[in-house]
Amino acid sequence: MGEPPRRPRELFLAGLAAAYLAAFVSLYLQIPGLYGRDGILPARRVLRLSGKGLWEQLRDVPTLLWLGPQLGLDTEQGMELLCLLGAVASMGALLCAPLRDCLLFAVLRVFYLSLYQVGQVFLYFQWDSLLLEAGFLAVLVAPLRLFKWRSTAWRPHDSVTFWLVRWLLFRLMFASGVVKLTSRCPTWWGLTALTYHYETQCIPTPAAWYAHQLPVWFQKFSVVATYVIEIAVPLLFFMPIRRLRLFAFYCQVLLQILIILTGNYNFFNALTIVLAFSLLDEEHMGRWMGRGKRKHGSSWPPTLLSFLSTLLELATYALLLYWSVHYFSLEIDWEKGLLESKVAFTYHEFTQWLRAVTLPLVGLGFLSLSWEILSALYRCACVRGFFWKLWATLQWAVFATATVGMFAISLVPFTYIDYESNGKLWPGIHQMFSAVERFQVVNSYGLFRRMTGVGGRPEVVLEGSYDKQSWTEIEFMYKPGNVSAAPAVVAPHQPRLDWQMWFAALAHHSSSPWFASFVHRLLQGKEDVIRLVQVDEDKYPFSTQPPVYLRAQLYKYWFTHSAESGAGAAQWWRRQHVQEFFPTVSLGDPTLDGLLAQHGLKDKLPLKRPVDAFLPWLLSSVRQLSRPFSPHVVLWSLYLVAATTCLLRAMARRPRGGAPPTRHKAPKQPRGDQGEKNGQLRRKEGREAEERGEGRSRGAADGEGPRGTKRRK
Repeated sequence: MGEPPRRPRELFLAGLAAAYLAAFVSLYLQIPGLYGRDGILPARRVLRLSGKGLWEQLRDVPTLLWLGPQLGLDTEQGMELLCLLGAVASMGALLCAPLRDCLLFAVLRVFYLSLYQVGQVFLYFQWDSLLLEAGFLAVLVAPLRLFKWRSTAWRPHDSVTFWLVRWLLFRLMFASGVVKLTSRCPTWWGLTALTYHYETQCIPTPAAWYAHQLPVWFQKFSVVATYVIEIAVPLLFFMPIRRLRLFAFYCQVLLQILIILTGNYNFFNALTIVLAFSLLDEEHMGRWMGRGKRKHGSSWPPTLLSFLSTLLELATYALLLYWSVHYFSLEIDWEKGLLESKVAFTYHEFTQWLRAVTLPLVGLGFLSLSWEILSALYRCACVRGFFWKLWATLQWAVFATATVGMFAISLVPFTYIDYESNGKLWPGIHQMFSAVERFQVVNSYGLFRRMTGVGGRPEVVLEGSYDKQSWTEIEFMYKPGNVSAAPAVVAPHQPRLDWQMWFAALAHHSSSPWFASFVHRLLQGKEDVIRLVQVDEDKYPFSTQPPVYLRAQLYKYWFTHSAESGAGAAQWWRRQHVQEFFPTVSLGDPTLDGLLAQHGLKDKLPLKRPVDAFLPWLLSSVRQLSRPFSPHVVLWSLYLVAATTCLLRAMARRPRGGAPPTRHKAPKQPRGDQGEKNGQLRRKEGREAEERGEGRSRGAADGEGPRGTKRRK
């Protein structure tokens, strides 16, 4: 039944730890300005004492921050503590394979869920929900290593829980493709969405400017490719032919890399690639690492199974090509030298198709899961010894039941793409989903549902003044403002204020109650909020004295075209004033005070912090150390440290001298058999002799302990 995917699992766990690191560190550096006592939305107003007991409070709002007062911490300090602990734990899991333990991932998820519960609008993004769901799956997927430091054995049931990662990836990608069409957005139906996307996304990169210059026919073809990758290719996730799954993997990775190059979406796209590791197998990962099995001869003629597998694979590729050409009317115009494309189906036809395939897709997922469960049961039956066989079967039963339960619960948000199918689900599934919904165990997804900014990118520009006569624009670090400033590169950091400024520009300011509080804090000159705008005080025009008056103007922004670049300073943007977004206000202004009172954002006397307690002092010291640095620089530095550590570790495993190794001098590799120890299957491989001949040694991350092989005499 093939080798168990140890390496893909390790890669998934390491990648998830890297995503957690970005999430915790990025949020930590923004807590004072977003949630502090003088922040935009103080977190203390979410956790208000109501006279209930601790367990009742945890039931209503499941967060560890309820325990803060017992540690002498207020809500803001509790959030800082959770972020710091989460960052240290995720960094440890990223660098040290034995720390990628189910208990540690359970702690990381509890920490992030605790932050999510009080994060309010600044944490209500789909990638935050995706990280919480992937983090819950990691608790089921990761082994229990902390009590068995060198144990990396693959448990017979692990392929069952690892399948849930593939199912999550399928729900994410398929729903993201479907909602683009069910939203009836004219740009997605007209295949022109990407002609607007690069300049209207929240924080584009410099590469987005160049992508925006591509011809329209190529942009339309790119939309067709997006549909194919997000709607058709995910069906291959459950195919029994490994080459089709690898094809699906590289399609997903290609799409995510292109998005990373042209847009700053924090850790989201990297996390999607991490989920795609569930499509890989041990053999393919071995080839990545130069440890793949060498075939000493070619079998000819091929077996019947191999021939049918190749035939099915070619038929699948042909079907994908035909589907793309037929339903998007792809046609080459040789005279003009371009590729014509248009949608060749109607909204009614698409919704009918979606209604017809939604429940069969659930059935396809169930069949794939059933195969994994039966395969795991077979591996349990192969365990030697009655006691260990019974123990493996008991574990299989527990984890298979948990996996089936997770699959059933996930059907509720998955079938949101077709409410008629959602209504056909068993009522008990809806009840189970309602019971766990507050814990963000499973979620619904659907990115880029509608393309905004078709008539120009709406952008809010803040202006300050001392006399109401001369106004100075306040430029943000990351979001577009100055037309001559190049777009920023900040991923995997997410500037959450900049993101909400982008959403605020899409509607009236009353739809963003936090904006009045933001203006109020700038008028007060609160340093923590100012640091969300500019870390460098020299770039903030009111660093010496807060402005007396503030207002906000609404502009439309467009990327410049390559032909517009002149001899002077290059301009990335052009803009046009639209209207006033927020009226001119000052401290004590009735309009501003009325908005703050309406949304419960009026200043209240905060609780006095203890000044002599050790833990608050420690948190304050760490905060002072981090103040001089920009958030994206801190994250890049941490990832550089992790990459350097891994590189030095790899170099230490290489031979320190001697002649370069040659493969033909390696001793012949014996064929290993499968053994068992402590009720877990362990594969006794003979590769170590060859790898010693090549100057290599197998590490714990490769799924082999030092006792997993026998030395040849």
